[in-house]
Amino acid sequence: MKRLAFIALFAAGAFWGLGFPLGKLALREIDAAHMVLLRFAVAALAAAPFAFRDAQTRALFRSPPVLGAGALYGVAFMVQFEGLAHVSVTLAALLVGAMPALIAVSARLLGEKVSRASWAGVAAATLGAALIAGKPDAGSSPFGVALSLIALLIFLAWLLVLRRAPQTASPMAIPAVTVVIAALTILPIALVMHGPPRLDLSIAAWAGIVGQGVLSTLVATAAWQFGSARVGAASAGVFINIEPLMGAGIGVALFGDQLSLALAAGGLLIIAGSLAVVLGERSTPVIDTPAPTPA
Repeated sequence: MKRLAFIALFAAGAFWGLGFPLGKLALREIDAAHMVLLRFAVAALAAAPFAFRDAQTRALFRSPPVLGAGALYGVAFMVQFEGLAHVSVTLAALLVGAMPALIAVSARLLGEKVSRASWAGVAAATLGAALIAGKPDAGSSPFGVALSLIALLIFLAWLLVLRRAPQTASPMAIPAVTVVIAALTILPIALVMHGPPRLDLSIAAWAGIVGQGVLSTLVATAAWQFGSARVGAASAGVFINIEPLMGAGIGVALFGDQLSLALAAGGLLIIAGSLAVVLGERSTPVIDTPAPTPA
């Protein structure tokens, strides 16, 4: 079962990584906040059949952990993309690379056992993400850095709250409800701050938005929920670094970016770190907290 969980976590990181090239298609014609709104609107439509399929799943809309996770997920994306407007891409990628270390530390503080091999894997993967991100330039504003850091902490809170979500018969139930709640959270924020989005976009832009909504949001969230519920938090967190690795790989393959020594070394460190976590997880029992039943 853990092997399948790790495959799901790898898929989640890969699909989140696809969000960057898919987003570039839409950002040519629409601003970031409206792109996030449309992305989650598409994801919510795709998630609706799973979110409203039966009474047990609909009851999740009254579950405090699920409500909290959905709201945090939506707010985190809004804050992150607002911050991205004021910082460099390299700095944003570097911050994402620090996420697994934060998850590992928080897991340890919350009493979860983290093996030495897992700690080594987290360190290697974090260093690899930092190498891929490169040195952040001086063009980033303190406001943008602050928003990016806040978004990182909100994502961390989302991950921790999500682990307290109730158990369900369908693996798609909680991810689907979470995405719908996130979309409902984003809607008023985006409308108040930026007004209604324009919908007269090109086919390429809509392809990017639909791809983000279905793959980089709903499928990635479902894969993450499945995998992270079956392994330790620190072990799951290291797979977030697949996101910058995926983005860098696509940049080299499709956008003409150069394969630098730092990029190659960073990719190898991420892969090695992920393998170290997998090996460490095999010998470390997972301490699960009993989940409450849906209200």
